[in-house]
Amino acid sequence: MKDFNNRLLMCVKQALPSGLKTSLWLIKLTLPVSLAVLLLDYFGLLVIMAEYTSPIFQLIGLPGVAAIVLITSIFTNIYSVVAVLTTLALPVRDGSILAVMCLISHGFLIETAILKKTGSSAWRMLILRLTSSFIVGAILNMILPGQASEGAYVYQTQYTELSKALLAWLPQIGTTLLKIIILVNALLIVQRCLEEFGILKYLIKPLTPLMQLMGLPPNASFLWAVGNTIGLAYGSAVMLQKVEEGQLSRKECDLLNHHLSISHSQLEDPLLFVTLGYSIPVLIIPRVLFAIIVVWLRRIENALKEKKHKVVKVAYQNTHI
Repeated sequence: MKDFNNRLLMCVKQALPSGLKTSLWLIKLTLPVSLAVLLLDYFGLLVIMAEYTSPIFQLIGLPGVAAIVLITSIFTNIYSVVAVLTTLALPVRDGSILAVMCLISHGFLIETAILKKTGSSAWRMLILRLTSSFIVGAILNMILPGQASEGAYVYQTQYTELSKALLAWLPQIGTTLLKIIILVNALLIVQRCLEEFGILKYLIKPLTPLMQLMGLPPNASFLWAVGNTIGLAYGSAVMLQKVEEGQLSRKECDLLNHHLSISHSQLEDPLLFVTLGYSIPVLIIPRVLFAIIVVWLRRIENALKEKKHKVVKVAYQNTHI
């Protein structure tokens, strides 16, 4: 029993420095971004941005006001998206399509920083997520039963006084920051314990066939499970640690990033939309399927690049014989 306690304490000591470091990094990203979005909304800049982008949404069968929802999603999180959707009272069909788009494209500034730090191009991830959300949205508009919405919806900012907006924001951001500290450190401690007591390998093994089907490396199984349960932000500590320790190469992590950029946080985020009456299968399945397609396309792209590199290398060697 004493040996068990010592090993458990060692896991905590090993995990905390990395956990606190990652928590601080996430807080430095989250705090200014959250405040900036609050000010953009209060001064009506989100509405102005939406006016210029609304025609794009109308092309995929969504009302122009959908632009406000996606722009809110891009800069903030799913909680903010749900809050905006409740003020619009969109039909379930439109709301479901928009929800899937937001589940793909949300928290760009924070999550893109995480994806970049673990081995992927920031611009590539931004473009991939944004284009994927519109492609999936267009497909859902074609296959979901019902007609595209033609109604007019009006969005208004929630607060008319900046002081009230800030007072409402403070407890929200405080809860978010506390959640970051607790979850990031708890996750790293759990991961260390799973490794220390030899449990992790038994959890990874059943996922190997699934990883192969999705085009992902088997050693990314645990990170895939973390990303799909608690999301990119809270799972970033484990992802960064795996890369820094060399347990996952940059190339392997890039493949995982292509998947997680489309499909992550499959528990909490979809459940928030369920409160609005949206269907769980519609919220989850399209993202998983599209993520699989994206990863295999990335693998094909990598293979073609490697082949081209070999051809160029051989040609260079032949010219210097």
